[in-house]
Amino acid sequence: MQMPVYHIPALLEECMEGLDIKPDGVYVDVTFGGGGHSREILNRIGSKGHLYSFDQDEDAQSNAINDERFTFVYSNFRYLKNFMLYHQVEAVDGVLADLGVSFHHFDDSQRGFSFRFDAPLDMRMNKRSSMTAADVLAVYSEEQLSQIFYLYGELRNARRIASAIVAKRSVAPIMTTGNLLEIVTPFINRKQEKKELAQLFQALRIEVNHEMDSLKTMLKQAVELLKPGGRLVVITYHSLEDRIVKNFIKTGNVEGNVEKDFFGRVETPLRLVNNKVIVPSDEEIMRNPRSRSAKLRIAEKGGE
Repeated sequence: MQMPVYHIPALLEECMEGLDIKPDGVYVDVTFGGGGHSREILNRIGSKGHLYSFDQDEDAQSNAINDERFTFVYSNFRYLKNFMLYHQVEAVDGVLADLGVSFHHFDDSQRGFSFRFDAPLDMRMNKRSSMTAADVLAVYSEEQLSQIFYLYGELRNARRIASAIVAKRSVAPIMTTGNLLEIVTPFINRKQEKKELAQLFQALRIEVNHEMDSLKTMLKQAVELLKPGGRLVVITYHSLEDRIVKNFIKTGNVEGNVEKDFFGRVETPLRLVNNKVIVPSDEEIMRNPRSRSAKLRIAEKGGE
């Protein structure tokens, strides 16, 4: 019996080339998911190499690989450095992050990640977390909701949507994706309905899972862990996270503040490997439509 697809790894070969894998190297995949990238890393390291893969979703544990060279870490990648120290790893040769949401999450009708299903407004990647999307809609102020929809969803009608949600929740709680769609549909452009609804759900998911804060924390820790010459390989899917990664690689900080030495050289621990961002080929997009918006950035840590 064929297993359902959990996630098709985006830009697989390009990621492997970016990691510049050494047979005896130590690598970290901070977004294990269905294990596609991790399995390919294991195919390329030798008996003395090792791979640590992180995922905060308990569903991903079922994909864990039975290999003595592999360690699954059930945690958010914001705790990358803590867990590496726990495993007595002081430095690594490469860190890979595929920041996209898996097929599994969108297609699980009970998790609330997709507007295609009428389901509880959950959206937690980590089911142990306390706050759900329904909680966000219930307790955040109108101003907070407006900021989330505008910053994380880039929705022009963010204020009107937030106002409608606050008005509706005073009458009845907003508990399901269906409840939410009834409220927001009048403010959605029908010509771009799928796109704008996807942006709305994206904004809520980012807030529920604290994705931007976790990304910023992980990037800083990844650089601290990388050996000189080690590689950081990151796939982004929307402009907000891509801007953070781009700024961090270019300047060494997520804000993009340029600091220069006495000679006017930009002080940053990383060197961009691919001067032009890598995007999927037409052939890959045909095989995996969800890779359409993927952008790959590769950086190398400088010597010390």
